[in-house]
Amino acid sequence: MRFHYAESMTAVVNYLTLARAAEELGFAGFAIPDSLIYPKASDTAYSYTDDGGREFLENKPFVESFILATAIGAVTSRLELTTNVIKLPVRPPLYTAKLAASVAAIIGDRFNLGVGLSVWPEDYAAMGVDYAKRGKRLDECLAIVKGLCAGGYFEFHGEFYDLAPVKLNPVPGKPLPILIGGHSEPAFKRSAHYDGFMFAGGGPEELAGPIATINAARAEAGTSEKPFRIFATAMGDFSPDMIKRMEDLGITDMPVAFRNLYAVEEDSQPLQDKIDAMRHFADTVIARS
Repeated sequence: MRFHYAESMTAVVNYLTLARAAEELGFAGFAIPDSLIYPKASDTAYSYTDDGGREFLENKPFVESFILATAIGAVTSRLELTTNVIKLPVRPPLYTAKLAASVAAIIGDRFNLGVGLSVWPEDYAAMGVDYAKRGKRLDECLAIVKGLCAGGYFEFHGEFYDLAPVKLNPVPGKPLPILIGGHSEPAFKRSAHYDGFMFAGGGPEELAGPIATINAARAEAGTSEKPFRIFATAMGDFSPDMIKRMEDLGITDMPVAFRNLYAVEEDSQPLQDKIDAMRHFADTVIARS
């Protein structure tokens, strides 16, 4: 099991200090959150809270994910930086590929591109993108990002995007890892064609069904023998029994958060308390893994 530090919606000045501490304490990586805008009003239920509310997001800082990954990569030498997750269909795919390729090149191929759909129609409206057929749009975006980041000239002709042969420079020194996030069966099946899946949270009971669907999809796609990573974020329960059960399910990577990231109040936890929590986890879990 690889453990990644998951901190989000904290003061911007905290991130680089926390990243250095995570690397020093033996964490494998740092999970990078993503959010674009705050709609003043929204009737859309949020997927990651029990009541579907989004009040916890109000006034929380979200640095642009690619910028934060670059900044953390510049002050570390070993940490993997993984977006958890980029809302890909609302972004121009060519520009997303340019950003991802540039970040990977600058920080020495330590960048993993986690992507998913946005749950907010307001994101699509603000970016001038049709909310309909967003799953198909995501598939085209993924094909473009993967093709451009592979190097050489690439062209694409689809329902939503038409791209004459172009290439990027620089590109990653190795194939860019692309991880799919989501809560739906199409997302689980989509991941079979890429490098992994990202769960926002949940214990072994909640993850057993989705993982079975993913494994079946990989078998059908003929990708079962390819390397595949499954990230599952954990908040609170870091017992040896829970970690063992997650490993037995096939979880390879666990971003860990030491506070409730969905609390409505703004983060007031002192920076030293955050580092102390990381150190305790490193001593009691990472060192014994």
